[in-house]
Amino acid sequence: MDALIPFTTSGSLVDLVDKKVLVVLRDGRKLTGVLRSYDQFANFLLESTVERLHYKFEYSDVDIGVLLIRGENVVALGEIDLIAEDNLPFVEIPLDEMRDKLAAQEKRRERDNIVKDKVLGSLGFVSDRHEGDAY
Repeated sequence: MDALIPFTTSGSLVDLVDKKVLVVLRDGRKLTGVLRSYDQFANFLLESTVERLHYKFEYSDVDIGVLLIRGENVVALGEIDLIAEDNLPFVEIPLDEMRDKLAAQEKRRERDNIVKDKVLGSLGFVSDRHEGDAY
């Protein structure tokens, strides 16, 4: 009877070993790689790890290699469908160009947040824009 109860612990990850997975971290980074091992704390060992940077429909990959990820930093983990991955409408661009675009986007975001904080502050709201335990 116990065998019919689905795994709700790290044991449920056994089907993902040796498969390509996507890992989303607390800081927003998205990593893909082959899941080689894990433990009871959901610490993951990824091989052929790549950090994918996105801007609209463009992307760049940063090769990392072998990576040990501490489980408390993981927001989501999922298997990548290799066939569907090939059909995505994204265009790869050089890493330097991607970093420039992301830096410009961050500057725009900071400028917009300053304006929002001023408007909301004038209405009595308090801004709390700092990094914390968002998850």
